[in-house]
Amino acid sequence: MLQSLYFSALLLATLSGVPGLAWPARGGRAASWMLAGSALCALGLAGSVLYGGLAWQAELRWALPGAHFLFRGDPIGTFILVPATLVPAILSFYAEGYWSDGTHADTAPTLRLFFGISVGCMVLLTAAANAVLFLFGWEIMAILAFLMVTTSDQDAAVRDAGWIYLVASHTGALMLFAGFALLALGTGTGFDLGPVRAGFASTPAGTAAFLLLLGGFLLKAGVGPLHVWLPGAHAAAPSHVSALLSGLMLKMGILGILRIIAWTPDPPLWWAGLLTGLGAASGIMSMAFALGQKDLKRLLAYSSIENVSVIALGLGLALAGKTLGLPALVLLGGTGALFHLLNHALLKPLLFMGAGSVMHATGTRDLERLGGLARAMPRTAFLFLAGSFGICALPPLNGFAGEWLIYLGAFRGIQPQGWVWSVVTLASLAVIGALTVACFTRAYGIVFLGEPRKDLGAPAHESPRSMTGTMAVLAGICLFIGLFPAALAPALQAAARDLGPGLPSLGSLASLGSLSLVAVIGIPMGLAVWQAIRRGPSTRAVTWDCGYAAPTARIQYTASSFSRMLTDAFRWLLLPIERIPRIQGLFPREARFQSQAPDTLLDRGLNPAASFVASVLSWLRFLQAGHLPIYLLYVVLTLVALFAWTLK
Repeated sequence: MLQSLYFSALLLATLSGVPGLAWPARGGRAASWMLAGSALCALGLAGSVLYGGLAWQAELRWALPGAHFLFRGDPIGTFILVPATLVPAILSFYAEGYWSDGTHADTAPTLRLFFGISVGCMVLLTAAANAVLFLFGWEIMAILAFLMVTTSDQDAAVRDAGWIYLVASHTGALMLFAGFALLALGTGTGFDLGPVRAGFASTPAGTAAFLLLLGGFLLKAGVGPLHVWLPGAHAAAPSHVSALLSGLMLKMGILGILRIIAWTPDPPLWWAGLLTGLGAASGIMSMAFALGQKDLKRLLAYSSIENVSVIALGLGLALAGKTLGLPALVLLGGTGALFHLLNHALLKPLLFMGAGSVMHATGTRDLERLGGLARAMPRTAFLFLAGSFGICALPPLNGFAGEWLIYLGAFRGIQPQGWVWSVVTLASLAVIGALTVACFTRAYGIVFLGEPRKDLGAPAHESPRSMTGTMAVLAGICLFIGLFPAALAPALQAAARDLGPGLPSLGSLASLGSLSLVAVIGIPMGLAVWQAIRRGPSTRAVTWDCGYAAPTARIQYTASSFSRMLTDAFRWLLLPIERIPRIQGLFPREARFQSQAPDTLLDRGLNPAASFVASVLSWLRFLQAGHLPIYLLYVVLTLVALFAWTLK
């Protein structure tokens, strides 16, 4: 039964784009319902595994050289399976209005096909129990993501973003190939994935395997400084694809790190230090870059780096607890990371859908050109505000409960054995949280509040209900989880059980039910107070306008000016490019200040280094003469060299 549910979810998702190839007019709706069916199968499976305590395993009678099709339904993979099928179904309904066959007839059918197969690959990864099978799904997913990112390949920036993504994803895949090969030494079961023997993690092979696997998974997750592919790819892709990349594909990297923690019985303490340090540095760095962005989707992309960094902080706590023998730390760090993973998988697609709605209405994602959209797009404005509340971890949305668990874990870890990880985690979370609130206050305020700017060419309009309705469904799920987080406690407990032995009950350490009680009591009280204030006596008066009788878009904050104080504090990291006009005379001409915050590592490090290597290697082009005899001479010289080397 459980195997049937899993394979049904896998096949429905993978084949969801096929009907659209034959019947483009009905392809969108068919894909959406097939993905919805896949999500229902996944929900049924999750109920049995996470709440019913059942497990399953399946092996197909089809062997590959050195591998076989082995599937295992563990709680960690099943926990991630739910958003990996539910969110794409919602995104598919959204895409019917955003990227329809009528407006994108040349790309919509193929994009739908790639979208469905990518979801199928993620379903495969959640249960793949053989390294070759896992890497098969990983590679297919990476190639299809490249094809989806470069959907609008007539744009040079899109092509560049796609190639950077492809190079980064294959660099990560090579690291995983090498890491799994070394891991086979520790498991003793060939390429079948599972627990490694005690003591292996401290050997040179174990250390190399951990570093290679961690590097490959962090490249996919986008944790800094391995994030270079992420902002460009997220900005270049269609918005529902950006939502898939950010909300779900990044989590496949986190899934790999969770599995490493689960398989290793005695991880060295420096593993926790490395993960915690990377999470802290990456989270602060990414929010500094987010504050410097003028592109709404790049801002959301940097915010995704911040969120996977918060997950990394939770995993660092769990690793430290496992090494130091502190089960409470393992439980709170692990469940906090899993909860935040789920929250981000729901909230970031909501925000990318909001950005897509803004682009659909205005044709731009440039923050300097946007403003005052709340009047023309009230539904989008409200739903984007809900997503912003959640991503800032503000109650009553779901982001609050996940970070609360990590905070609890960090406070519990303040004791002689593990205080360093706890203090670093607490300080990082505090700084990251403050920067996140500033970042999304800026994003929402600049896009939706104030006066509309005049250079959009046409007045903005609200998006169709097929787009805003699906956003409302996602926002409703986020609100439900935020109000009733205790409903997830059994699933979190079951998933965290794989991370370490002897874990206590989550309810004994963190009373998630109390959050529901506070929300259920607090929200009606807040609404009652607000209504009382509205109905109370009030007087209207003109505010001090500093000499301006009517506010205009020219005198309101721009995106750059709003965050200038904060970006100045991180000037040493951002290294912004600024063009400051020179003001001359008593009546100077109109002038425009321009600033840009390129990615320091990519634009000032990797790209110049790659250009230098390419220029050096261009000197070797004389070797490629285009004559067959010369190529045969190369072959003969190589054989002679190899022969001489073997004689020695």
